[in-house]
Amino acid sequence: MTRFIFLIAAAALAGCGVETASTAATAAALKKQEIEQGKKTMEQAQQKIGNAMEQMQHSRESAEK
Repeated sequence: MTRFIFLIAAAALAGCGVETASTAATAAALKKQEIEQGKKTMEQAQQKIGNAMEQMQHSRESAEK
């Protein structure tokens, strides 16, 4: 009987460890996704800035002619 209670307790504690590891893995995956989305947003912003600078350059060149 004592062994049975010990096995149940051990299984319950092992389950908590698995849940914690699973939660940590999920959090890491979400953080990775967040970082990748941030990189995409930064690249898009840089492209928009580059396009705006090109348009300003063309406008300036047109005004000089």
